[in-house]
Amino acid sequence: MFYRTIGNTGIQTSEVGLGTWAFASGAYGSVAETDAINTIKLALDSGITLFDTAPLYGNAERDGISEEILGKGLGKDRDKVLISTKFGRNSTQRATPNFHAQRAYESVDASLKRLNTDHIDVLFFHSPFSDEDIHNDVWEALDKIKEQGKIRLVGHSISKFEDTQHMARNWVTERKIDVIQVVYSLMNRESTQLIHDLGTQGIGIFARESLANGFLSGTITRNTQFESNNLNKRYSSEEIGERVDYIEALSFLLRNDVKTMPQAALRWVLDNPNVSLVLSGAKNPKELQDAIAASACAPFTKNEHQHTQKLHTKDFQAA
Repeated sequence: MFYRTIGNTGIQTSEVGLGTWAFASGAYGSVAETDAINTIKLALDSGITLFDTAPLYGNAERDGISEEILGKGLGKDRDKVLISTKFGRNSTQRATPNFHAQRAYESVDASLKRLNTDHIDVLFFHSPFSDEDIHNDVWEALDKIKEQGKIRLVGHSISKFEDTQHMARNWVTERKIDVIQVVYSLMNRESTQLIHDLGTQGIGIFARESLANGFLSGTITRNTQFESNNLNKRYSSEEIGERVDYIEALSFLLRNDVKTMPQAALRWVLDNPNVSLVLSGAKNPKELQDAIAASACAPFTKNEHQHTQKLHTKDFQAA
């Protein structure tokens, strides 16, 4: 495992992090707690030092199930790693946006309890969809929470990219955030310019959904039937076919040290010098192996990157 610095914060992280959404969301099928714990243990043993979670990763009855699992899985190793979590959206409130001071205080304290820790390394705004979602009092609250030692860095986890990237740019200019988390993959490159602009200003960049919701996992074909609660159920058979065709065209990226499409996809993200780390949302230890291997793969050549650009005629953005 190789390591990078989160922007200009001076804080080091493994260049691969473990995302825990799948542990509780059901978006990619159910995950047994034993599988989740074993995945966390493998991550620790493999040198992964950043773990990403959120209160939203729960269900209608209970917030932060993934936070609880992560706290249990890390145990005594918590102080050896970094934890990023979020605030502003809760599963018990159907993800209604609550980006105000009281929610920040309550959310951080609840997350600390579920994670069984005394501090959070990165606290992200969890996908505000517009400026109107943000209450002015939240900034003073975050400053106070930071002064209390409960959080170290503040970030913006970006969704609805075209509608909200300006918020990240403004917050960076105003020196309100240290990190962004954004979708970035071989299939979805809409954040490329933002990553460059903010990365060169010293902002940490966490890349997520870099396996394109499973399309870059190497397991989806034109005939794949998705369960009703799977995120990819939204795509038509024609759209699925377009994605599969594109992925098949990327097979030239496979070589002796890049043996699978997930390894190629994650290696491609890591080749961007402005990326601090790529998050892998593994459901079990086997799925995490490709992410671990990606760190050891040699970077792609300039010609290989240029060829992926030629093949990439459009962004396969999430609907």
